Amino acid sequence: MRYFPKKRSFVCLYCKNDIPEVVYNYSNQQFGLPLCRMHQDQLKPGLEKATEASRKLFIALLERNVPAHIEKFDGFKHIDIAIPKARVNIEVDGQHHNYNPRQALSDLQRTLYSFQKGYLTLRIPNSLIYDNLHQNADYIVDFLNESPTQID
Repeated sequence: MRYFPKKRSFVCLYCKNDIPEVVYNYSNQQFGLPLCRMHQDQLKPGLEKATEASRKLFIALLERNVPAHIEKFDGFKHIDIAIPKARVNIEVDGQHHNYNPRQALSDLQRTLYSFQKGYLTLRIPNSLIYDNLHQNADYIVDFLNESPTQID
């Protein structure tokens, strides 16, 4: 009896389309996540600009099927992670956001701008990403699932 292994399936984490193994391997090596060529091109600038903590959270949200965008420009500023469908922006903040009064004021202005455009801003400290990424990503998904019922 012969054993024929199943053909491995490779999919883009962003669009869920099948991708060739060579594209899968290249993308994992270059970006740390499996992306089709189109999404490699689209996400490359944002992934390169994003902080490590933002990238980690972005990937965790994609793994949970959240239609997120990284380093999305909203006409005023770049959002660390934007979820336009839910009208939620996520800012991943380092410690300087808490200790620098000018930074805190700038953050408040950015939050107001987003709120005026109909977006809620979640501020997530880096420490939450590094200490327990997956639990925090799950909480964000729970928040996204709850927010439409709370808003209505």
